[in-house]
Amino acid sequence: MPTAPPRSRPSGAARKPPVARAAGRRPPAATARSRDHLARLRLGRILLVVALALATVRLATVQTVQAGELNALAERQRTVELHIPAERGAILDRAGTPLAFSVEARALVANPRTIVREEGDDAPALVQQMATAVAAATGEDRAELVERLSSDRAYVVLAENVDPNVARALRERFRHIDEEYREEREYPGGPLASSIVGFSRWDPGEERIIGREGLESSQDNLLAGSEGLRVVDQAEESSAEIPGSTQFERPVVPGSDLQLTLDSDLQYTVQRALADEVARTGAGETSSAVVLDSRTGEVLALANGGNSDRSTGTGGGNPAVTSPFEPGSVNKIVTMAAALEYGLATPQDVLSVPGTIDVADRTIKDAWSHGVENYTLTGVLAKSSNVGTIMTAQEVGEERFAEMLALFGIGTRTDVGLPGESAGSVPAREAWSGSTFGNLPIGQGLSMTVLQMAGMYQAVANDGVRIPPRIVSGTVGPDGVRTPTPTPEPVRVVSPETAQQLRTMLTAVTQDERGQRGTGAAAAVPGYRVAGKTGTAQQVDPECGCYASSTYWITFAGMIPADDPRYVIAIMLDAPSGGAGAAPLFHDIASYLAQRERLPVSAEPAPVQTLVAP
Repeated sequence: MPTAPPRSRPSGAARKPPVARAAGRRPPAATARSRDHLARLRLGRILLVVALALATVRLATVQTVQAGELNALAERQRTVELHIPAERGAILDRAGTPLAFSVEARALVANPRTIVREEGDDAPALVQQMATAVAAATGEDRAELVERLSSDRAYVVLAENVDPNVARALRERFRHIDEEYREEREYPGGPLASSIVGFSRWDPGEERIIGREGLESSQDNLLAGSEGLRVVDQAEESSAEIPGSTQFERPVVPGSDLQLTLDSDLQYTVQRALADEVARTGAGETSSAVVLDSRTGEVLALANGGNSDRSTGTGGGNPAVTSPFEPGSVNKIVTMAAALEYGLATPQDVLSVPGTIDVADRTIKDAWSHGVENYTLTGVLAKSSNVGTIMTAQEVGEERFAEMLALFGIGTRTDVGLPGESAGSVPAREAWSGSTFGNLPIGQGLSMTVLQMAGMYQAVANDGVRIPPRIVSGTVGPDGVRTPTPTPEPVRVVSPETAQQLRTMLTAVTQDERGQRGTGAAAAVPGYRVAGKTGTAQQVDPECGCYASSTYWITFAGMIPADDPRYVIAIMLDAPSGGAGAAPLFHDIASYLAQRERLPVSAEPAPVQTLVAP
């Protein structure tokens, strides 16, 4: 096929030169657009790198620095700690009768702001209904309940110590009433032994009962036990525990029971008798009485003129162990014990006793005026002659007298197991002045508690062996195992022979024979030999720091029966009016014990002893 001939140009036409383009270059418009695109691309890449860097830093922070905090926060959001209260132990008397125990209770609470927010115009009527129902069920004042429920507060307590069944019924009836756990302390004997047991109160901060006074306070750790703890997961929507979600569990340990040596019936009798005597004589509230088992030193009763008032949360304290006083003539057995023990005198020795005696710069006289009288050593004790006692003490000597004081336990706490116990006071031997030995033998210039005074006479009753008194018999753990309190270490004060001689001499104090009458005849109990000693000591006037002329501590300490002592009774009356003595109160308590315990009467009446020699 013939090919087409090439196209020819017109003759003489000039040929256009080709357009020249520089290598790598673009037209101006295209170049500008390209630069914008590249800039945006670079910026995007930079932003992306920055974002990735920030994300990386944040991730690293979350996984390292904040990991613990965030994990803990997450745990708190889905786990709760359930605190399980421990039941407080009881306080029991020697027979197991409760003096204090706990019962479960509830507190009724509400949120008044929620009532207004959720009930609107119906809130006032509902408040009236709630107040009426709570007042009827708990005895709370209805008007006060209305005021609390109408307040602008987020939390109010409507009633404390409500029976759990009553609380549950009110909560089911009114959705705005809630309940909180409480533990209520019961004291079935009322004021019985209140100065010993003390009292306790619910502490909202601790969410448990805390002892405030007495054994409730000093033995709080033992009585309280340890609360239990469970860490569990809860469903967010219902706050219900998720089964099988327990992460930690610490079992609850109930408190231990505290068993005392007290005899509730005897405690009641002594407490009432002392209260009557205080009311009759106008004696002070520090007046006290103690009864010990003469063979064991156990405290069977301990009463004070003022007892704790649990209703107001205040207490009268326990002056029988916390308030020392000058004992007066009951302290004369120290001199007599030393004189007999060291063989310096016998009960029948006769002393020519003048009406006064000088010791250093002091003149000491008897309570009655007399010239020189011939008293037997028994008569010096039974008549309570200050002069005769000082004469005998001078024969004993200061060193032996000081040693005998220590053996009787004066100046040392008994460690009976009660809080706040005082040791009393005895001047340090190196601090004695010339006149000190004129005071101490007659019971002035030193001090002791009623419990210490009872302990002195317990040693005489127990054939010369002093057993430090105790009031806690033992503890009963949550497992029911009883752990007895260790028996105190006994102290040999005097020999059995000396103790027997002292008991016989002390029976002369209660004899009532014409011309041979002792100072404590009112303490006698028909049919029984009673040994004891009266005491009268001037109190110190705080205004002058000197001995007062009209206020006294009146004391009596003794035992029954003297021929086979079973009980020791010690009494102190604080400034009774009219010169009333403590011997009649001893008589009343001793008579009760003799009748209740059916103590065998003495085979023979106590022999009449010679007090004033012809």
